[in-house]
Amino acid sequence: MPRISKVSGSDTGTEVLHGRHAEQAALAALVEEALAGRSGALVVRGEAGIGKSALLEWAGERAEAAGLRVVRVTGIEAEADLAFAGLAGVLWPLQSRLDRLPKPQALALRSVLGGPADGGSAAEESADGGSAAKESADDPTDRFKIGLAVLTLLADLAEERPVYCLVDDAQWLDRASADALTFAARRLGADGVAMVFAGREEGFAAPGLAEVRPARLGEDDAVRLLGAYGVAPAVRGRVLAEAEGNPLALREFAAVAREGSGVEPLPVADRVLAAFRERIAELPERTQTMLLLAAASAGSGTRAVLAAGEVLGVGLGDLQPAERAGLIRVSDTGIAFRHPLIATAAYRGMTMARRVAVHRALAETAIDPDTRALHLPLMTLTPDEAVAGELVAAGERARRRTACATAGSLYGQAARLTPDPGTRAARLAEAAALALSGGEVDRAADLADQVRGSTAARMPLAAAARVRAAVEFERGDPADAAAILVESAADGLPREEAAGMLRTAAEYAWFAAVPDAVTAAAQRLDALGEPDPAVRGLAALIAGDYPTGVGLLRKSAPEDGGVRMRAVHHAWITGDDAAALARASAEVARCRRYGLVGALPDVLQVLAQVQVVVGAHRDAEASAAEAAAIARDTGARQRAWQLDTVVARIAAVEGDEERCLELTGLSTGTGRVAADTMVSLLDLGLGRPEEALKRLLTAWRGPGGHAGVLMGATGDLVEAAVRAGEQERADEPLRRFRAWAAAGGQPWALSMAERCLALLSEDEAHFARAVRLHEGTSRPFERARTELLYGEWLRRARRRADARDLLEPALETFDRLRARPWAERARAELRAAGGSASAPAAAALLDRLTPQELQVVRLAAEGASSREIGAKLFLSPRTVEYHLYKAYPKLGVSSRRELNRLDLG
Repeated sequence: MPRISKVSGSDTGTEVLHGRHAEQAALAALVEEALAGRSGALVVRGEAGIGKSALLEWAGERAEAAGLRVVRVTGIEAEADLAFAGLAGVLWPLQSRLDRLPKPQALALRSVLGGPADGGSAAEESADGGSAAKESADDPTDRFKIGLAVLTLLADLAEERPVYCLVDDAQWLDRASADALTFAARRLGADGVAMVFAGREEGFAAPGLAEVRPARLGEDDAVRLLGAYGVAPAVRGRVLAEAEGNPLALREFAAVAREGSGVEPLPVADRVLAAFRERIAELPERTQTMLLLAAASAGSGTRAVLAAGEVLGVGLGDLQPAERAGLIRVSDTGIAFRHPLIATAAYRGMTMARRVAVHRALAETAIDPDTRALHLPLMTLTPDEAVAGELVAAGERARRRTACATAGSLYGQAARLTPDPGTRAARLAEAAALALSGGEVDRAADLADQVRGSTAARMPLAAAARVRAAVEFERGDPADAAAILVESAADGLPREEAAGMLRTAAEYAWFAAVPDAVTAAAQRLDALGEPDPAVRGLAALIAGDYPTGVGLLRKSAPEDGGVRMRAVHHAWITGDDAAALARASAEVARCRRYGLVGALPDVLQVLAQVQVVVGAHRDAEASAAEAAAIARDTGARQRAWQLDTVVARIAAVEGDEERCLELTGLSTGTGRVAADTMVSLLDLGLGRPEEALKRLLTAWRGPGGHAGVLMGATGDLVEAAVRAGEQERADEPLRRFRAWAAAGGQPWALSMAERCLALLSEDEAHFARAVRLHEGTSRPFERARTELLYGEWLRRARRRADARDLLEPALETFDRLRARPWAERARAELRAAGGSASAPAAAALLDRLTPQELQVVRLAAEGASSREIGAKLFLSPRTVEYHLYKAYPKLGVSSRRELNRLDLG
């Protein structure tokens, strides 16, 4: 590692860094946290030469002295398109530990290392090992499973002693390695693992991780540094002025400074690069060739450099001048440049002809096909189908290893070298799809646009349209996404391809509150001879034909393959709480079992929605919190506000106005409709029926009037209309809701319809039927509201004893749900009816736990081990133990065995 801005201490023998006290303190704190069994992560970010590598080396020495195990990874510019190249450096020494991981994770890591897919002996196979392998093959690629495996592996390593993982030049990590390492960094907990990434301003995104940004050195520190380098006073002033406080620039300008010479007014990094080029240009030509080979070799090691050098007629001895100049270090482990900018200068300072010759030699002598694929596009300047074919094959290997971004890059390079225009467009489209799967949204959009500008062929254009639509959906515009697909599913496409695009368009349009697009998709599918019951069902619901719509969605509930989530969504849309809860729970369990991290936020969102309405508020918060954390870790940017809207209903029920309004502020489309229903419920609870009615009527009349969540808010609308004295305005919404409820036959919906009729008609028979229908239903908040409204009616009729029989259970439910405004109303009514209205009960046991503590405690109470819990929740066993340790005192217990006696329902 380079030591750019440090010199030996005069009295202790330790290394000294100038002007880096704050950064050193942050890095040292991570060491202390790891020693205490806690994890942390930090990004050291700054320009080239600012001293990031020096800080990492200082941190590594500090950690080793404290007894931590130090793991080092360095990104290499030439390896940026080599799938998992950075991660392999961490994993190879740890292969013996793979059998300690959950089976799906072990399979994933073995694929990274290029080993056998099954790994281990038959005796080591878990009982469902074959199923795990099959499931992994059946499911869409989940690129985050590797990150989950890295998390588990590092946590397992830390069981022996704390781990300090240092990742230098993170901007040059391949995307797959960067994703895996940052995913692990964000999810480490009580594991004793510290992770530090050093990277430049561009090329390495690490949202959610703390950062420090070393500043340029002040004049005093810069002078001390130059003094340590022995710079003569005569040139010190000019070096200080030119280096502008950049430690590497200070060093290099000091080395080349001459009286009277000047340096061009370029940015510091460019001037340092120019200084390195000057020094390299002074070396013998054969030495320059060897430096170029080392810089271009993609970290393949000395063997690869020497083999290619033999082709070019140069050898190891030619590196001696560069060693004497202090530009490189040659050892048994390889050829290392003193600083990455030296490698950059050695490569970019050469002519194109020399670079092409070097890459050709490296490709010819490569023993690994993926390494050879790195050099092929760099030695090929004109279209060549043979080379393009090799790049496609390399892309397919990367895809199988879940390195979608790398696969997309290889397909893009293959497209550039493809002679046939049609094949080139198809490969560009595939590159776009892979870039999207790899999380590179902007690059995917750019590649898709290239397809549109390069061909009139329908299939590549259709593939590009899928990508463009997915990009728009990801960016938060599902309406445009739907329009792109409907427009692109035109004549000339195979029926199956067009039908698939129209199905996706219908789903986008439903959630975007664009009913015309849903109807258009259904009609187009019928015209194609590919009628889809689900899409027809959605269109029927929009048209108000509820018996047809509900019936079709129930019939179209698939239970396998990539369409399981449609069944989950359809159960929720039709108000079938039991089916939605069962299907969502089963899908969550499946995702946990097979480590399908990327698929979890969607299904957890639906699970949270159902948990809210069935009264499991703490469980809903736990599901939503986990989904939000995974969405953040996996870059699903649009998922956050959707999850906020789910949790907003809890805030509305509890009367927490500030939180409810904050959580609903960013919603759009049907999400906006859902947000309006939450705020309306808040208004109703806080005694503002006019505002609630206005908001709900606007939503009913808008394009999102088909949303199931709006159907569920009919009770709010009718009560608001009655309390505002505008009963007639509820007639049409109630008519539609009664038809929807009758079609679905769900007891909670039928009960709500009866409650609404009772409010409008003052007919007790409707109230009585509503209470009877609510018995055993899944929505306790709605049941309590029916009891409250009926109890109020009975009290006004002077039937105080009957009123108390309903108001008491209503108050109990409201208190349990922490529905403060509703509990206050029920308490006042109960007192008016002559009842004894006690103060609110103390917080329930579950309310004392954080969302993650609740998940862990529930699983522990079921008898799951810490390792099993960790595998399900994507946590390390030690973090699971930490959450249990924090939960026990809150629950008044001291061990797992005592959890069984608690009411955790």
